[in-house]
Amino acid sequence: MTDVASRRDVDERPAIIERVVTLDVNGRPYTLRLDTRVTLLDALRDRLGLVGTKKGCDQGACGACTVHVDGRRVLSCLTLAAQAEGRAITTVEGVSGPDGPHPVQQAFMEHDGFQCGFCTPGQIMSAVALLAEGRAGSDEEIREFMSGNLCRCGAYPNIVAAIREAASRGGRDAHL
Repeated sequence: MTDVASRRDVDERPAIIERVVTLDVNGRPYTLRLDTRVTLLDALRDRLGLVGTKKGCDQGACGACTVHVDGRRVLSCLTLAAQAEGRAITTVEGVSGPDGPHPVQQAFMEHDGFQCGFCTPGQIMSAVALLAEGRAGSDEEIREFMSGNLCRCGAYPNIVAAIREAASRGGRDAHL
């Protein structure tokens, strides 16, 4: 026989609360019926098929899931999809323009900043935000404002070089 602390422990399951949300992702609206507990990361990857955003630690510690919400970088694994309703969400799939890769993406290619590639989407999203924030004044500043994005491959010197070059090419005006 099993001890039961209360009848609630065995009789009641938490109700799943669903909500219809419209997410504006990369300039396109998507209307979804979601469990209110679904993270933005899972909505992007599992429901919208935008798998460029990576699921790393799923605890907000590695930065692999970084996306922009209203132009500011956020960790999508710590953001509920419902919280992003009505806001402009940009994923790595949305940063390149009709004229080609974003200057940060181009600089990553030129400086071999990709390494294994797993952390690269989050690194690029943080780098684009860093440039928009005007935080690329020195290598130390770049390292500080990229410190929430971890790279296990040791690409940091190449990533810093890529961001420095993107900043010199377009600076804060590098397009989002």
